[in-house]
Amino acid sequence: MDLGLQGKVALVAAASKGLGYAVARGFAREGARVSIFSRDAGRIEEAAERLRQETGAEVLAQVADARDSAQVQRVVDETVRRFGRLDILVTNAGGPPGGGFEDFDEQAYLDAIQLNLMSTIRLCRAAVPYLKQQGGSIVTITSISVKQPISGLILSNTARLGVVGFAKTLADELAPYNIRVNNVGPGSTRTDRIVDLARQRAERQGITLEEALKDSASGIPLGRLGEPEEFANVVVFLASPAASYVTGQTILVDGGLYRGSL
Repeated sequence: MDLGLQGKVALVAAASKGLGYAVARGFAREGARVSIFSRDAGRIEEAAERLRQETGAEVLAQVADARDSAQVQRVVDETVRRFGRLDILVTNAGGPPGGGFEDFDEQAYLDAIQLNLMSTIRLCRAAVPYLKQQGGSIVTITSISVKQPISGLILSNTARLGVVGFAKTLADELAPYNIRVNNVGPGSTRTDRIVDLARQRAERQGITLEEALKDSASGIPLGRLGEPEEFANVVVFLASPAASYVTGQTILVDGGLYRGSL
C-alpha cells in the first residue's frame, strides 16, 4: 500500500532512541522528510545520521526540552523554515518514575503532568497553526495504561489519561481544518528500557536475560514482546493519508494484552 507520505514533513518528539526513533525511521522509509529532537545533543545527532544512512531521507536534528515552551516553538518554527511546511506531528515523552500513591508528593504529580500532558499541549499549540495551512495529522504516543492502568505506575496512569482527553477534544475542534488527531498506546515493547529492566530482574533472580524477557511477555496472547518497528508501523499508518477517515481514536499496540471490549 502506498501511504502517500512521499515528500511530507513529519516532526517526531523524543526520537533519539526507542519508540520515537522507530517512528521517525518508519516515516523516513516511506519517503517523508523528518525532523527529530531530544534533550541529548549527542544522541539526537547520532540518531539523525543513522536515519540518513539507513533510509537516505532528509533529516533535521534539533536539541530541545519539551517541557520548555520557547524551545518547543523554536523546534517547530525551524522545521518549517527548513522544509517549508509541516504535515505530521508525533508527540512523545518518557514515562515518569514508577511507584504507588504514597510514594509521591504533590510536586511529583505536577512533574508528571509537565512531562507527559503539558509537553503534548505545547507541541500542538506550536504546530497547529502550520498544520492548518494544508491539513495534516497529530499522533500522540501514550501507553496501554490509558485503557488499563498499570500497577506501580500511578503517575503515568494519571498524566497519560489527560493526553487522551486533550487529544479527543482536539480531534473535534480541528476536524474542520482536515487535521486528524489520534492516540497510540504501546504495550510491552522490546525497547532499551524494557531490556534494561529485564536485565536487572535477571541479576536479582539469578536467571538469564532471555528468561526475564520471556517473563515480561507472560499474559500477552501473542506470547512475546512487541518490536519497536511493529509499533511504528501503526503510528505511521495513522498519520498518513491512507488513514484519512480515522480521527479521535485510541489504538493499542499490545499483542492483545488489553482484554476490554472498548
